[in-house]
Amino acid sequence: MLDKAAMVLDALEAGPTSLAQLVAATGLSRPTVHRLAQALVHHRLLGKDIHGRFVLGSRLVELASAAGEDRLIAAAGPLLVQLRDTTGESSQVFRRQGDNRVCVASAERPVGLRDTIPIGTQLSMRAGSAAQVLLAWEDHQRLLDGLHGARFTPTILAGVRRRGWAQSLGEREPGVASVSAPVRGPNGRVIAAVSISGPIERLTRQPGKIHAETVVKGASQLSAALRQTSEILRSE
Repeated sequence: MLDKAAMVLDALEAGPTSLAQLVAATGLSRPTVHRLAQALVHHRLLGKDIHGRFVLGSRLVELASAAGEDRLIAAAGPLLVQLRDTTGESSQVFRRQGDNRVCVASAERPVGLRDTIPIGTQLSMRAGSAAQVLLAWEDHQRLLDGLHGARFTPTILAGVRRRGWAQSLGEREPGVASVSAPVRGPNGRVIAAVSISGPIERLTRQPGKIHAETVVKGASQLSAALRQTSEILRSE
């Protein structure tokens, strides 16, 4: 039963998931998935968003914090500093949390005009290059749900998947530009987005042309670090 519960939790790594999607992802019967999900909700290992979809619960965040095992945040710190110093712009890592994205790590440009996004800031999944990245590789139904009211289009997300990075110009906030790339977990699913952001005057109206290669490289390095850490933990 513990193995089956782990399958349910693994299926939620990519974001909010309906019961039908959990059944499809795990290969378990609908009654089994429903019973497991309800038990996990009771223990706060799962929760539900405003649409009734299952999401990872608050207890998991508490446990990860207490054990100091948030490998993404630990690995992101030095990489974001390097990304900030290379591009000259503030850098961040975002995770999806329901209908929002949360800044879980950042390195701010120390001087001059900058885009300041403190750790813990919740931003909309309807605008910004990080939102594009976190949505672009979702399954069809999540993609359709995420596009409702979004400031980007299916064509833009198709371009994100093709290129492997996203850019935005004033989507989230007037005058701010950004470039983002996906971070993938050990199973290959997109679990976060690495971003840089700053004023359009400095990033220009084609920020991806200037910074995409550097941001993609940073995201790939973070993905590789997560894979390596996972392999070490499995071998122990």
